Amino acid sequence: MAPNPITILDGGTGRELMRMGAPFRQPEWSALALMEGPQFVTRVHQAFIEAGADAITTNSYAIVPFHIGAERFQQRGLELATLAGRLARDAAAAAGRRVQVAGSLPPICGSYRAEWFDAAFARPILATLVTGLRPFVDHWQAETLSSIEEAELVREVIGQDGKPLWLSFTLRDDAPAAGLAPQLRSGQTVAAAVAAAARLGAQAILFNCSQPEVMGAAVRVAMEENRAFPAKAQLSVGVYANAFAPFAMESEANANSELHDIRSDLTPAGYLAWVKDWISQGARIVGGCCGIGPEHILAIRNAIAPRSGATTREQLS
Repeated sequence: MAPNPITILDGGTGRELMRMGAPFRQPEWSALALMEGPQFVTRVHQAFIEAGADAITTNSYAIVPFHIGAERFQQRGLELATLAGRLARDAAAAAGRRVQVAGSLPPICGSYRAEWFDAAFARPILATLVTGLRPFVDHWQAETLSSIEEAELVREVIGQDGKPLWLSFTLRDDAPAAGLAPQLRSGQTVAAAVAAAARLGAQAILFNCSQPEVMGAAVRVAMEENRAFPAKAQLSVGVYANAFAPFAMESEANANSELHDIRSDLTPAGYLAWVKDWISQGARIVGGCCGIGPEHILAIRNAIAPRSGATTREQLS
């Protein structure tokens, strides 16, 4: 399908934990399994590895005060981040093939809410996550970033530790309907995000936790901006969309604490059609976010780079 290798990521950890029957509730969300049932986290990693993921993501997205509380984060944040890193590393080591571990660094002040970002508040929390995860990860994956400022803080905190940095931004889902070019939830342009990623020394720029419909235009902008860089400085471009049904952003709960409905059209075959489009636009890293499970990743693997002896669960186009 593509002249360059494709890296296949995993899918959404939280929804898969819930589907497996792991301890799961708000506000702790996916962090609750780390505290009460870490074996479920291992099972999720194994499921995505068996589906064919080249990289699995540490279950560290919800290890923030918003989800587990400020007191519990102060007491157990480092312990939980270390556990998340170790579980992912152990699962990858047992895979029997090369599987990368991506160190998930979440938006510390809240998902989708660029206006909540407070660097002074976020810095020590992010530093705790980095300290716990660092021994176990192959690259850093700062996820669901709503603004360039969040990305700048990530670079500041991780420093130059020799591990590649992947910056993944979430996009405004309403931009196409409003006749707007693709933009971050902060209103900053994708072109500005690409320039920032290059300036910060990132290896890859990705777009995640937005609807599939907004991703292709962002990939096209990223590829166009990439052409202005020297070949050695060009960024890998990636996408991992969510499967959320459209929802309004008026309330605080919508961004961070509600369990959103999942679209019925984003079956493995339906999601694969979007993935093929992103790859045709130039994406070389693909996977899934919230609501995208191992069956979706298996469909991508079987369509893009089937493994010898792999079992097909879906009849793919």
